[in-house]
Amino acid sequence: MSDILVSVQDLSVSFETSHGPVDAVKGVSFDIRRGEALGIVGESGSGKSVVCRALLQLFAPNARVSSGQILHEGRDVLTMSPAALNRHRGEKAAMIFQNPSTHLDPIMKIGDQVAEGLMIHRGQSRAEAAQQAVQLLDDMKIVDPARRANAYPHELSGGMRQRAMIAAALACAPELLVADEPTTALDVTVQAQILALIQTTRAERGLTLVLVSHDLGVIGQVCDRIVVMKDGRVIETGTTAEILTAPKHEYTRNLIRAQPSLLPERAEAAATGPEIIAVNDLSVEFTAPRPLRDVIRRKPAHVVRAVGNVSLSLRRGGSLGVVGESGSGKSTLARVLVGLQQPTSGTVHIAGTGPRGRIVQMAFQDPYLSLNPAYTIAQALSEPFIAHGLCPRAEVPERVRALMQKVELPIELLRRKSGQLSGGQRQRVGIARALAMQPEILIADEVTSALDVSIQAQILTLFRQLQKDMGLTLILISHDLAVVRYLCEDVAVMQHGKLVEHGPTARVLRDPQSDYTRSLLNAAPRLITPLQGN
Repeated sequence: MSDILVSVQDLSVSFETSHGPVDAVKGVSFDIRRGEALGIVGESGSGKSVVCRALLQLFAPNARVSSGQILHEGRDVLTMSPAALNRHRGEKAAMIFQNPSTHLDPIMKIGDQVAEGLMIHRGQSRAEAAQQAVQLLDDMKIVDPARRANAYPHELSGGMRQRAMIAAALACAPELLVADEPTTALDVTVQAQILALIQTTRAERGLTLVLVSHDLGVIGQVCDRIVVMKDGRVIETGTTAEILTAPKHEYTRNLIRAQPSLLPERAEAAATGPEIIAVNDLSVEFTAPRPLRDVIRRKPAHVVRAVGNVSLSLRRGGSLGVVGESGSGKSTLARVLVGLQQPTSGTVHIAGTGPRGRIVQMAFQDPYLSLNPAYTIAQALSEPFIAHGLCPRAEVPERVRALMQKVELPIELLRRKSGQLSGGQRQRVGIARALAMQPEILIADEVTSALDVSIQAQILTLFRQLQKDMGLTLILISHDLAVVRYLCEDVAVMQHGKLVEHGPTARVLRDPQSDYTRSLLNAAPRLITPLQGN
């Protein structure tokens, strides 16, 4: 039996667009050895996800393969018949994706989705497949798997949805598992659990793994070898140790330097200006919707306390990082500060001039969702000036151009729509729109979590420069302690709606007093042998 499970040979893929063909993958070749974990890294647009999907011929309708072969145990995946390809997907190879919410059927129970492959590929009865689906969910360490099998995707947490998708992918015992950014959208502790699960499952089942990620800490923790891609080409391959300690290509060295864990700690002294935000004993409660049977039985509604008795303050010009897992209350706190959510009790005092909507602005995690896709960038940035009468209409184009310069974007992009920009460019537009109101306080809610590390580093540097140039007070909502360490002077750690630790970032991260803070620090992936010096 050959040591090579899959051989990618001279693969070239392009996409037909309204502006002509776009070459996404250009003559890519590499081998995947049986039983190994291979990492594929690179920035957005490098072609890594296209190559990843090509391993199962999961192409978009406008994709065109102009050359190459993908030989899986000698059979070319790219020339398989539809019937053979259906057998290949599930029996030989399977894939898990970055966002399980978009790949799990929202109107189909979790157990049925896991069982589906068993009925199709293994010919099992519905009852047999349902029973094995529960066992697979149990194997994925899902608590109370029988009950979760009867749940719909929206009833599960992000981590449980990802576990369910892994269970569905592994149902028919494939030999190759392809994972495309499977932990990017997850909290650091849940990410650690999913990575541990993938590693344990790989060892128990003898899986061959292909892991696509922009996080070299994750790749270094899981993978044996690394393929580095840039602009649709493979520029470097080697063992994980070789790539991380002695990279040959400058691009690889820059990727390593941009890792959040290697960014320098913020060295500036803490802000000494007057207090601009004072939160006192803040609580926010939500009433959970009741199913019809509870309404009929007059069962009282369940009250969820999202934030409980939180008190903190921030000085003008300062920077505060608010960290914690999903459900910790950090985003609810941000929504109260910006005026999008009313507190149940407690007070929030903002010491600025003018209405809160002008003083406090927010930049969101996904600018693609917060920007109108029908608008050009010029229209999106003009809207705040016109809607709020911030200046005469004749001055709006000049103000818009000034915003583009402020966030370091070329003026030519003003003619484009948000869907025609990269993720980093869209994020800068989102920041620019927030700055249009000339706020004194900017709240950034997970603004770098979905970005490549090099783009992430650029956005973080931009925030530092904006703080310096505009005297902004910054609140960063994040689950990444390395990002907070680089950008923020102070940090507040939240768990289950409570403030468990608060103080100078350097002190909290070097000498955490809370077990929960220690668990967040321990769960963060690190480069074992990071590139140092040049």
